[in-house]
Amino acid sequence: MDLTYLRTFREVAKRQSFTRAAEELGYAQSSVTMQIQKIEKEYGVPLIERHGRQLRLTPPGEELLKLFVEILDLYDRSKETIAQQIGGTLTIGTIDSLAAFYLPPFLQQLRTKFPGLNIHLQTEQEANLLSKIKDGEVDIGLMLDRGTADSQLERTTIREEPLVLVAPSSHSLALQPNVTLPDLNNCEFIVSEESCIYRSLFENLLKTHGINFRIGFELSNLEAIKRCVMNGLGIALLPRIVAEEEIRRGSLTALPFVHPEIYLDLQLLLHPKKWKSQPLQFLIQMLLADAQAEAAALKPAISE
Repeated sequence: MDLTYLRTFREVAKRQSFTRAAEELGYAQSSVTMQIQKIEKEYGVPLIERHGRQLRLTPPGEELLKLFVEILDLYDRSKETIAQQIGGTLTIGTIDSLAAFYLPPFLQQLRTKFPGLNIHLQTEQEANLLSKIKDGEVDIGLMLDRGTADSQLERTTIREEPLVLVAPSSHSLALQPNVTLPDLNNCEFIVSEESCIYRSLFENLLKTHGINFRIGFELSNLEAIKRCVMNGLGIALLPRIVAEEEIRRGSLTALPFVHPEIYLDLQLLLHPKKWKSQPLQFLIQMLLADAQAEAAALKPAISE
């Protein structure tokens, strides 16, 4: 039976009138009568009897009312519990750069909105991350890539993420108005691990154009890469979000190097059959809204 019938029965018992119950519930009286008749048919006994103009419950009706009240109370409590502690656990899979420099403000908003939510943040290399999304080990994946990361997954491009060449402000290339590929010949680079997608993207670009380069240090830690650059040990290609704070403070300089292939997309990845809980929907909406606001803020600057 629909819970609506239980509520109607409870209201008729409380008002002792089909008419007043119909007015309270906003139904036609015929609808209330039909619902009570269906309940009586379901249980096979009369539940309400008339005494003159008064209605009252039969003994089976009195017992059923007690059970209906308990059922409706449990249902209301279940809704309240879920509303207060919605989501359980949300597992986010991503890469180190996004975990450290992009996601924290969104995680703070998520925690404020859903204080009972357990948030698990897992950092993985790109290939492992794709496998975990497909296997359902993470609820959502965020990564930097070009094109379609995996045709079996739902992909939403949140925004384009520029890559920047960073150097100490004293570096000779920092004094040039423009830096081109030939200017990078024989430069020494500090790079992340070999599996890093933007490292391979940049190295392939240099090799394609016959640019000789040296790898001075290979480091897995982004903070270590930035520190080495600050100390004049080489230059590095990083997502702009990773070095934005240091560039703003002047401890790192973004070289005036622009190339159409030097960018990545910030991608949101989901399994196509993934059920979207309210916390997951809220996170996705935040990410997309932030990207839209950022794009809108850039439009006047671009038009100028």
